[in-house]
Amino acid sequence: MKAVVMTGTGEREVLHYVDRPDPVAGPGQALVEIAFAGVNFMDIGVRQGMAWTEMPDPKILGVEGAGRVLAVGEGVEDIRPGQRVAWVYAPGSYAERIAIPAALLVPIPDTIDDRTAASIMMQGLTASHFATDFYPVQPGDIAFVHAAAGGVGLLLTQIIKLRGGSVIGRVSSAGKIAAAREAGADHIIVDTEGKFAEEALRLTGGEGVHVVYDGSGPVTFQSSLDVLRRSGTFCWYGPVLGGPGPLDIMSLPKSIKIGYATFYDHIHTPELLHARTNRLFDWIAEGKLKVRAGGDYLLADAVRAHADMESRRTTGKLVLVP
Repeated sequence: MKAVVMTGTGEREVLHYVDRPDPVAGPGQALVEIAFAGVNFMDIGVRQGMAWTEMPDPKILGVEGAGRVLAVGEGVEDIRPGQRVAWVYAPGSYAERIAIPAALLVPIPDTIDDRTAASIMMQGLTASHFATDFYPVQPGDIAFVHAAAGGVGLLLTQIIKLRGGSVIGRVSSAGKIAAAREAGADHIIVDTEGKFAEEALRLTGGEGVHVVYDGSGPVTFQSSLDVLRRSGTFCWYGPVLGGPGPLDIMSLPKSIKIGYATFYDHIHTPELLHARTNRLFDWIAEGKLKVRAGGDYLLADAVRAHADMESRRTTGKLVLVP
């Protein structure tokens, strides 16, 4: 089969489109033919050496996708050959086939196509965690969403609106305003330098927002603190761009609450994975949640997909097509 491997830690030149042996479904596993593999900032972090350092190179990138089951191994009862399935954390998804523990697979309902299923797993479950678990948005809450035209930001905005909140979205260019607006953002701030707090405070009558969702790296950290109201919540995520450095907890203003949100805490059992994913599928089927396609790339063009994601020029979800 064909796959995209990284031969070492570094920039995009360490990615190679190669032949690899076909995987075989072992006990408790299913062999899946991949229809779409999701591209995530996590993959860039792995390539740059921020994760998976214990796994020897060359290794196949990617953790998310959707496809059809070809075979199942011994002991697998709930998944059957021919079934369409999706997954959110199965290393080795930049490939034509993958052997995955059956417990990590979610059946795709007939109302959802493969591309949508592959697009919603990582970013949809992340956004769901942020707005329903880490900080459960309530009617009347005001949220500040960074990268509001990105894959997570577009979904997060919609889920906040579903829960009765309003959104101030930050985008990096005027060309992204329309996407953020379409997702439901009530106000949009164009900013590339982390200087958005004054405008956000003006929009909230000086009170500040109830919650800020920030995955934009150290450049926005202080302004995200500044934009919070008293007892507001700071949801920090996205390790690829780096953290804010050491914090003096006694210097935090306004009795705010600050934490690092990890999507896996939302789905740490198979039961939660199925429940959270099915809720996303239901929202999509009901027309309440829309997935914006950011770009389809051939598996062989994974380098270009990484380049486009790193450039911040894209909006919506990027996928690879084997």
